[in-house]
Amino acid sequence: MLIGRRTLLQAACIAIAAATPIAAQAEDVFKIGLIVPMTGGQASTGKQIDNAIKLYMKKNGATVAGKKIEVILKDDAAIPDNTKRMAQELIVNDKVNVIAGFGITPAALAAAPLATQAKVPEIVMAAGTSIITERSPYIVRTSFTLPQSSSIIGDWAAKNGIKKVATLTSDYAPGNDALVSFKEHFTAGGGEIVEEIKVPLANPDFAPFLQRMKDAKPDAMFVFVPAGQGGNFMKQFAERGLDKSGIKVIGPGDVMDDDLLNSMGDAALGVVTAHMYSAAHPSAMNKEFVAAYKKDFGQRPGFMAVGGYDGIHLIYEALKKTGGKTDGDSLVAAMKGMKWESPRGPISIDPETRDIVQDIYIRKVEKVDGELYNVEFAKFDAVKDPGKTKK
Repeated sequence: MLIGRRTLLQAACIAIAAATPIAAQAEDVFKIGLIVPMTGGQASTGKQIDNAIKLYMKKNGATVAGKKIEVILKDDAAIPDNTKRMAQELIVNDKVNVIAGFGITPAALAAAPLATQAKVPEIVMAAGTSIITERSPYIVRTSFTLPQSSSIIGDWAAKNGIKKVATLTSDYAPGNDALVSFKEHFTAGGGEIVEEIKVPLANPDFAPFLQRMKDAKPDAMFVFVPAGQGGNFMKQFAERGLDKSGIKVIGPGDVMDDDLLNSMGDAALGVVTAHMYSAAHPSAMNKEFVAAYKKDFGQRPGFMAVGGYDGIHLIYEALKKTGGKTDGDSLVAAMKGMKWESPRGPISIDPETRDIVQDIYIRKVEKVDGELYNVEFAKFDAVKDPGKTKK
C-alpha cells in the first residue's frame, strides 16, 4: 500500500514538473492575429504586409521583453464577415494579444467592437478611412488616412494650372473620404469639378466610366482606387486612349502602388500623386529596406509593406515599453505618442487620436534605370489627419 502511494506521489510530481515548462512557455508567447486579404482583388495588400512582418522579424528576432512572438495569419479575402469571424476566433480560441492587418476599411470596422469588448489592441496596417480610430479606444493605425494625401493633392492641383477635374473614386468609405477632402481643397483654390463618378469596390470595369471622363474634357482626372486595382485602371486608361488625350491623372498614391507600378507601362509616366511612401524615397533606411525586401521576395515593397513593417515595429516597441505587460490597456498606453524613424521618414502616433502623423510627399512617375518610380519632389512635414483636426 505504502509503495503504491509513493508511486502515485512520484507520478504526480513528474506530471506537475512536466506540465510546468509547458504552462510557462504558453505564458511567454505573445500572439498576434494577422487578418489580411491573401486572395481576391486585394491580395497584393495582404502579401505586402505579411512579407514586411516576416522581414522585420528576421532582422529583429522573434523574442521581445522575454516573450516569443507568434504570428497567426488569416486570409479574410477582404470580406468583412470573414474578418469578424476570424477576429472572434483569434481572440476567443487562440487567445491572441493583438489583432492586426485589415486590408480595407469595412474589415477594420467589423473587428472594432470585438477589440473593445475583449480589450485587445487592433493595429490597422492598411485601411485608410479617417473614422476608423474613432470606432474603438483600442485601435491604433500605422498606415495613413485618405484626407492626409487627398487634401494636399487638391491644394497642389489648384496651384499648378489645373482648372477642371473629373473625379473617379471607389464607392466605399475611403473613396468618399478622398473625394470630399480633394473637392474641398481643390474648389477652395478656384478649381471646378466637371464630372463625378463612383465605381463599385468589387471587380470594377472602368472602361464605360473612362469614356464619360474623356467626354467631359477635364484638365485632369482625380482617381482613388484601393491598392491592387491601380494596374487594371491604368491598363483600361491606356486602352481607351486617355494617355494620349492630354488628360493628366492625379490622386492619392494608392493608384500608383509601387507593388504594381512597373506593370502599368509608359501610360503611368507623368502621373502626379500625394502619398506617404515611395520605394524611391532617398533615405538610407529606405534604401536598406527596399534592398532587403527585394532580396527576400523578388520585388520592391509598396506602401502597404511599410504599413505592416511599422505596425510590427509599434507592437515590438510597446511590449518593450511595458516591460512585457501584455494587457491591452498597457499596450495602447505605450503606443500613444510613440515616435520613430520609418523607411517612409519620421512618423509618430498622435496620443489624442491614436492615428499616424507623417510626412506627405508629392511624387511624379518617372523612369529611373529603366524602371518606373514615384519620384518625390515636394514634402509636407508631420501631417495629421485633417478629418480629425477639424473636430
